[in-house]
Amino acid sequence: MFHFGLTKLGAADFRATLRQGREKDGMAQELDVITIGRASVDLYGAQIGGRLEDMRSFEKYIGGSPTNIAAGAARLGLRSALITRVGDEHMGRFIREELSAQGVDVSGIVTDPERLTALVLLGIRDRDRFPLIFYRENCADMALCEADIAPAFIARARCVTATGTHLSHPLTEAAVLKALHLARASGARTALDIDYRPNLWGLAGHGAGDSRYIESAGVTAQLQATLPLFDLIVGTEEEFHIAGGSTDTIAALRAVRELTGAVLVCKRGPMGAAAFTAAIPESLDDGESGPGFAVEVFNVLGAGDGFMAGLLKGWLDGEPWPRSLSYANACGAFAVSRHGCAPAYPSWTELQTFLTEGIRSPALRKDAALEQLHWSTTRHRQHDSLRVFAFDHRKQMEEMPGATPDRIAAFKLLCLAAAERVAAGQPGYGILCDGRLGAGALHAAADRGLWIGRPVEFPGSRPLTFEDEVGEAGGGLAEWPQPQVVKLLCFCHPDDPEDMRLAQEQAIQRLFSAARRNRLETLLEIIPSKVGPVDADSTARLIRRFYEIGIYPDWWKLEPSLGEAGWTEVCAEITRHDPHVRGIVVLGLDAPLDRLDRSFRDAARHPLVKGFAVGRSIFGEAARDWFDGSIGDAEAIERMAERYATLCGVWDRARTAHQMEMTG
Repeated sequence: MFHFGLTKLGAADFRATLRQGREKDGMAQELDVITIGRASVDLYGAQIGGRLEDMRSFEKYIGGSPTNIAAGAARLGLRSALITRVGDEHMGRFIREELSAQGVDVSGIVTDPERLTALVLLGIRDRDRFPLIFYRENCADMALCEADIAPAFIARARCVTATGTHLSHPLTEAAVLKALHLARASGARTALDIDYRPNLWGLAGHGAGDSRYIESAGVTAQLQATLPLFDLIVGTEEEFHIAGGSTDTIAALRAVRELTGAVLVCKRGPMGAAAFTAAIPESLDDGESGPGFAVEVFNVLGAGDGFMAGLLKGWLDGEPWPRSLSYANACGAFAVSRHGCAPAYPSWTELQTFLTEGIRSPALRKDAALEQLHWSTTRHRQHDSLRVFAFDHRKQMEEMPGATPDRIAAFKLLCLAAAERVAAGQPGYGILCDGRLGAGALHAAADRGLWIGRPVEFPGSRPLTFEDEVGEAGGGLAEWPQPQVVKLLCFCHPDDPEDMRLAQEQAIQRLFSAARRNRLETLLEIIPSKVGPVDADSTARLIRRFYEIGIYPDWWKLEPSLGEAGWTEVCAEITRHDPHVRGIVVLGLDAPLDRLDRSFRDAARHPLVKGFAVGRSIFGEAARDWFDGSIGDAEAIERMAERYATLCGVWDRARTAHQMEMTG
């Protein structure tokens, strides 16, 4: 049990001591909410409508109620953190990386060298059955202990939120209680999501992971001992039944009310939720409520965690309960409409759009505009600038004297070495590399911290065809690691004959759909000047057409010779259709440095242009000399690194000059 003495130190003095310690440690950044408890990896069956036994493949997401809540809260703009334990292995690192990418503070996550990260296998059988299996035997998060709770870390938070599972074992209960007492002593709010899982309290077998309620006087007593510590308690009717010791919901709520003055929020499924700030009335309908949302139920798993994230957003922002409950109900509606738990939760922009515009289709996952907004506002890894060394060239290298597939593969490893030398571990650098001739370099780059784009088109094809490894329908994308960006080069023109235009558009639509199914970003490169005469409007017309047919690339790669008028029109067209686009990179077309310098100066005047993706201007001469044996590996790397660094400097100076011009 919890043994942290406050008797010799008054609450005010204690708060002052924590505040002084925080200031001494330089902890200026405050947190809105710290969640504490379970952290797992969810392996979600990708096939819908069958038994878990029949699943052929699984999608991997973060999981565990407090982990989901922390991620959902961060998406809504709250500064959230998680206290838990993960294993010292790949799944533990995945949880850390995924949470960090979503903006969650992970400094409270302890790496356990002896235990594995918990896993959960889940499936979607139909609207009523969602089988799941918990793999939590001696898992890392159940080893959380009092020593893992740092007082200075708790003192940074406005709120500490616990979930029920970690009250089920003396070791983890002690950790939770310590965090709660510290929070209350420092003036922070406290919240409980009852999150009752009989299986995790030892009341149901491994095959009953989806069980929601089993009566237990022991669990009721355990929960009731902690209820006075909370300012907000949230649960379904069944969860209040276990907390209140009665299957009559009103009687259960009244039993809880006798123990605590907390606001009680009872979730009622499709009927929304009710908040009770004082005495419990005769009917749940008499509580404060917010609007519900009549959406198609696709997956109820994780809906409560999304609800809690939305509720915390409203509560901590000081919104009235009807408004807070509208946030919570909407977040729950998103969760039941999509595959997975945390990935389904909305961004703040998405939530506000939904509350303003309402439901266009009850099956939210089939609302193309809403799904695009969800995708574009929940992506990871923002890039303020991007300097890309492109050596994805295949045809150009194959045509060089002395080039063979094996030698091209070896040369691309030298290109990677040059890119790494210039990047030196800094953000904002990347490569374009193919998987056919450059597989070795592509695989070696996976843990180097570089942005990675990978081409899919068969070189020079018009109309478009795809490399064999990708396939006409993009099926090969299922084998790609998630950080890789699907890069597609299309030789197209706004005045293309209709049969050519339709053939290429249909190919791009198939590929774009496959990329989204596999949660891969896309970069679309278009080069109209190689097809026909162009003017200042040509590229903008192409971009407009792609948006009209539902193609929303995360990145655009455009020719360097657009000129000021062309860049202005292109950026306006992209922003009008997709204000959340990643940005534009400028291609090189084997241009000499002085011409790229002029092009960069024009492009850098537009914030939407993030940088460049240039290849032959960097590797061309070195490749020719290396393939004919004139130079060795070291000189090839040195030459390419020098050119790449020079080009980076040209771009950085162009951007800096424009910024200085704008600031006076």
